[in-house]
Amino acid sequence: MAAPGSAMKHTFSSFLKQKSLKTSPTKPRGIMAVSMREVDPVFHGAGQKDGLEIWRIEKLQAVPVPRESHGRFFTGDSYVILKTTALKNGSFRHDIHYWLGKDTSQDEAGTAAIKTVELDAALGGRAVQYREVQGNETEKFLSYFKPCIIPEEGGVASGFRHAEVNEREHVTRLFVCRGKHTVHVKEVPFARSSLNHDDIFILDTKSKIFQFNGSNSNIQERAKALEVVQYLKDTNHEGKCDVGAVEDGKLMADADAGEFWGLLGGFAPLPRKTFSELNGKDPAFSSKLICINKGQTVPVDCDVLTRELLGSTKCYLLDCGSEIYVWMGRETLLEERKRAGSAAEELLREGNRSKSHVIRLMEGFETVIFRSKFSKWPKKADAIVSDESRGKVAALLKRQGFNVKGLAKAAPVKEEPQPQIDCTGNLQVWRVNGSEKAFLSFSEQCKFYSGDCYIFQYSYPGDDGEECLIGTWFGKKSVQEERTTAISFSSKMIESLKFQAVMVRLYEGKEPAEFFSIFQNLVIFKGGVSTGYKKFVSENSIEDDTYSENGVALFRIQGSGPENMQAIQVDTATTSLNSSYCYLLHDGDTVFTWIGNLSSSMDQELAERQLDVIKPNLQSRMLKEGSEYDQFWKLIGVKSEYPSQKIAKDQESDPHLFSCTFSKGVLKVREIFNFTQDDLMTEDAFILDCHSCVFVWVGQHVDTKIRAQALSIGEKFLELDILMENSSQEMPVYIITEGSEPQFFTRFFTWDSAKSAMHGNSFERRLSIVKDGVKPKIDKPKRRPTASSHTGRSSVPDKSQRTRSMSFSPDRVRVRGRSPAFNALAANFENPNARNLSTPPPAVRKPSPKPVSPDSAKPPPRAASIAAISASFERPRPTLIPKSIKASPDANKPQLEASKPKPEVNGKDSTPAKDSPTLTPMIQEDVKEGQPEDEKGLAVYPYERLRTSSTNPVIDIDVTRRETYLSAVEFRERFGMAKEAFAKLPKWKQNRLKIALQLF
Repeated sequence: MAAPGSAMKHTFSSFLKQKSLKTSPTKPRGIMAVSMREVDPVFHGAGQKDGLEIWRIEKLQAVPVPRESHGRFFTGDSYVILKTTALKNGSFRHDIHYWLGKDTSQDEAGTAAIKTVELDAALGGRAVQYREVQGNETEKFLSYFKPCIIPEEGGVASGFRHAEVNEREHVTRLFVCRGKHTVHVKEVPFARSSLNHDDIFILDTKSKIFQFNGSNSNIQERAKALEVVQYLKDTNHEGKCDVGAVEDGKLMADADAGEFWGLLGGFAPLPRKTFSELNGKDPAFSSKLICINKGQTVPVDCDVLTRELLGSTKCYLLDCGSEIYVWMGRETLLEERKRAGSAAEELLREGNRSKSHVIRLMEGFETVIFRSKFSKWPKKADAIVSDESRGKVAALLKRQGFNVKGLAKAAPVKEEPQPQIDCTGNLQVWRVNGSEKAFLSFSEQCKFYSGDCYIFQYSYPGDDGEECLIGTWFGKKSVQEERTTAISFSSKMIESLKFQAVMVRLYEGKEPAEFFSIFQNLVIFKGGVSTGYKKFVSENSIEDDTYSENGVALFRIQGSGPENMQAIQVDTATTSLNSSYCYLLHDGDTVFTWIGNLSSSMDQELAERQLDVIKPNLQSRMLKEGSEYDQFWKLIGVKSEYPSQKIAKDQESDPHLFSCTFSKGVLKVREIFNFTQDDLMTEDAFILDCHSCVFVWVGQHVDTKIRAQALSIGEKFLELDILMENSSQEMPVYIITEGSEPQFFTRFFTWDSAKSAMHGNSFERRLSIVKDGVKPKIDKPKRRPTASSHTGRSSVPDKSQRTRSMSFSPDRVRVRGRSPAFNALAANFENPNARNLSTPPPAVRKPSPKPVSPDSAKPPPRAASIAAISASFERPRPTLIPKSIKASPDANKPQLEASKPKPEVNGKDSTPAKDSPTLTPMIQEDVKEGQPEDEKGLAVYPYERLRTSSTNPVIDIDVTRRETYLSAVEFRERFGMAKEAFAKLPKWKQNRLKIALQLF
């Protein structure tokens, strides 16, 4: 080899030929046709954990770069960069980039390309490989090194080139910045002639940094450039220097502008240039498919690109102009893959397209953009083959004495979807009835029909004050007119709250975990009761299958616990059964509970609880799967095969963030890689897709027309299926306005709520931080300072309280919050010594504003408020589990009357206060199961005064232990057992008996 610094030249092809002579010419083909002798040992153990790994090419060898030097690149060098991302499914995604400095030698560049293929082979052939050229890097590559990379002159000494790395004193440098989401930074000559109206320039002097904003640049580009200013300030000035902003067109009147132009030799007009974006579209280019056959390129003649054109035993080039894709079949040899990369490099040189990107893909791991080039690419299946490939690589390494720990697929992450919302808030529900909406009482708000549409409003304590969620729920058989009406009403409700509430659109069967946690106990009946549904059934001569409690009905019971359980009416047929669930079947007053062989004890407990809702006070006959009565099959139909696996739900996957533009019904999106909160700019709208739902985030400075079309943007995104995942168009869509982000959205970011509370546009916000060192005020509320209306909790509960409200316990039933008015009055009547000590006493505070609906904008008059409060004490207390009680019809008559919706005149303002669950008693949690309670010193009261619907209720008692105030004789008469026997029952059975006797 020639001495360092010699002018020896080698072509990439000749170098590859020399490498090929050392390898065996023939190898058995297989899923991973690779010999580990061809893989550089330096790559052993790579890609085993999340993060970046970088190697620099030194003397044609890959040498690891220390972590503290990551992001520092030299123009005379070539690098191999591995980005490993741990996915939610437990596997790793690998992206390999080889970066070529503008002064690197051809041999170093060729070595980097070859090492990239070897690294991919060591990873099991699953990585996507990118060719990066200095000054024209991909946005994905730049996202690893935010805010930017600024390559330094020089390079490491190599066998073909030697460049000195000079440590210099600080010199004045001028940089041009381009990019709205990721910033391309390039040093340009320090001269006035380098400036233009289109771009943003940063002048870094010894004592001050100037940012010059071209008149054609936009606010987002200026804000992103300020991140580069902050980087230079921290890197070159230890965070201590002045910062000045200069606007294009401002003359000497501005102090910063005068100083800036003085350094450039004085002001002079800049020549006008045609505005062009850096990432504008290339001229029309017809994609060409080329097959690599024994080192030769053979064009593939086809009118339409289809997946069938690609064979697993060959490599192909797809030339798209600005990108050249190298597709490698999974049965190809390592040398064939290297030759394919060589062919792509030659194609670039022949066409003088040094700035084009080369992207290499392995069969089964194609990117979305690549697949979109083909007509009807088949649905992407789970890469089972890749696991086998990775295992073979691990076996080869092990035989050669390497430690292969961690090379196999990472252990799957077993996470049950948890509701990311506080479950102690206040809930109100309306059913859409034609062009109107009807408020539902507490006892009816958890009973939905598949033929109807519903609107719900849920207020709950958040991290920065009270939060509000307004949603629409569309039954599977609801009519389009009522769906449109529901969206209209909910939009008006959002607008009346000044867009400080989150909106969600839901379809039956696609509900998120938060929805079920809010409703706690939901029953969905077949059919509908709205005028729109009835009209549709009548006009189309369709059989009305609306649920009748006196008919035959089958319910599937599902859920995770008492705080999240549902009963879904299904077709009364054998095919509706599933061994993983429990079912309730009733024919009038005859009830069966069918227990699947694969169901859990929790499923069986939920079936018992749902029986109290659907058929209260009736006994059910338990049927184990396989031992059913003939009467059961007579009701359900002829016995036939049915499934045994639980119904699959859309699982949350790794999120993708997209910036979007929406004009004339056309949606255009651009993915933002490795996103952070700072990528959400107040002038734009963004889409966050996590596979199980879609969030549309709207900045405060977005045009009002775009804000009004936010839901249409989300629906259009689902229609386009950008990620080619065959996503359902009924996936939940959330609309979130900047400043009102809920926790189930912010969990995808490292979130600072103070940032979204700042004033001004993106540039002004960033400038206040960079220039003046002003930090966002963390004590500034990001929402209106409304008082909470939730039990005795503070408006912002502490962590322990929120954890309890969001966690699940089988023996604990969630209690809705009391209204503020009740708390204020109850504080004067309740005996603090008789309270449940495990629950904090109610705080006296100002009532929070009532949830606003389009029908309600004015506060109720004082007389109406007092009447509403008084009526709340006269009404019976609602039960925790809503039901229609059949026993003792005379005793229940007042309760049924109270549950009816009030006329619209009185209901506009007072109905929510009267019908909301404000008087729910708290659960006693101090008494352990199976132990009799200490009743010494307790007074004895008659049953008629202790029941919840009493007209003369006892006040000075613990309302969670009403049964303990009964005499022993009356207790046995009512419960059919002694107090000691009752105390030994499980808590849920105690509650069930108390509910039936109105003592809960």
